[in-house]
Amino acid sequence: MKDWWQPPQLRIGEDSVAERRATWLELFFDLVFVVAIAQLAHKLNEEISLSGFFGFVALFIPVWWSWVGAAFYANRFDTDDVGHRLLTAVQMLAVAALAVNIHHGLGDSSAGFALSYAAVRGVLVVEYLRAGKHAAAARSLTRRYARGFGIAAAIWFLSAFVPIPFRFILWAVGLGIDFGTPIFAGRLHAQLAPHSSHLPERFGLFTLIVLGESIVAVVNGVAEQHWNLQSVAVAAFSFSIAFSFWWLYFDNLDAAAIKAASASGRTDIYQFWLYAHLPLVIGLTATGVGIEHIVSRLPSMLLSPADLWLICGAVALCFLALAGIHQTTVAAGTQKCSQRQVNYRIAAAAIVFVIAFVGISLLPAISIALVAAVCAIQVVLDLYGRNQSQVQAKPDL
Repeated sequence: MKDWWQPPQLRIGEDSVAERRATWLELFFDLVFVVAIAQLAHKLNEEISLSGFFGFVALFIPVWWSWVGAAFYANRFDTDDVGHRLLTAVQMLAVAALAVNIHHGLGDSSAGFALSYAAVRGVLVVEYLRAGKHAAAARSLTRRYARGFGIAAAIWFLSAFVPIPFRFILWAVGLGIDFGTPIFAGRLHAQLAPHSSHLPERFGLFTLIVLGESIVAVVNGVAEQHWNLQSVAVAAFSFSIAFSFWWLYFDNLDAAAIKAASASGRTDIYQFWLYAHLPLVIGLTATGVGIEHIVSRLPSMLLSPADLWLICGAVALCFLALAGIHQTTVAAGTQKCSQRQVNYRIAAAAIVFVIAFVGISLLPAISIALVAAVCAIQVVLDLYGRNQSQVQAKPDL
């Protein structure tokens, strides 16, 4: 019976012992976010416009932050006991309710969305209170998080009973407190830095979830078309965009930013690495939506300005986010990424923006081919740069 109820324990001292991997419970927990991301993509798919994109982002942020909160708690305190499993199950139900309310999350379902998010964060507060009771060394962190996240959750709960647009003002205040609580934790991030092998893997797994939306988009788009050379070419180019982003992200993923927080107290690098993932996953999800619109369009039809700007803007956002993530690795002083790669990503974003301006008069196959070429060239540049580094590192015989 004692094995069933293990109190939370601080796991930050395990870095030197062994690598940690995501547990089966964490992987199961991620499944509910697959549904939530799909709902967010569906919402954007129905309204390709500037206002539609901002609405998509407004709903995406609470969903992503719900996942981040659970990932960080498990990173520091997970014991996989019955208590943690039951609390995770309750949290999954709350996330499922969040997903249900996404479709009209800024309208008729906004109250339900607010209550669902408050429930997700409320469970996290309970987990931190439980952890603080048993892990004395982390009590300063758990108290801070429980207090800050609890206030934010209460604001979201109250917003459900306030009319629009004041409801959304409370959402902004609540999110500001939610984000500000860890941002201003300062030295606590250095003293209680996350596990450096577990956290990058968790963020990588979430990135895979949003990359999956691009694969689904290609399949859905092709399923609506008659097979011909142009439609197959568009599908292939679209798939190559997702494949290129997978390559660029995972080939350069490391724990340098996290280790910088614990080794030298550089919490700014670590926090920038964390928050740079938000525009990345937003951009990847929007890229999937843009791909579906392009693949499902008749090859002889020109792209609408909205569709062209969605795919180009989303891809450019991904490149800028990758530049930020890679910059943290450079700042941490490791050899995983170079400043040249950061510059390549920024240049790629600029080129894709140019394609958005000139591509309005081009057929979908040509526009998507140009974007895919930019992505593929980034992969080639990375491979060439890595090969050159290896050649230079070899000692002369």
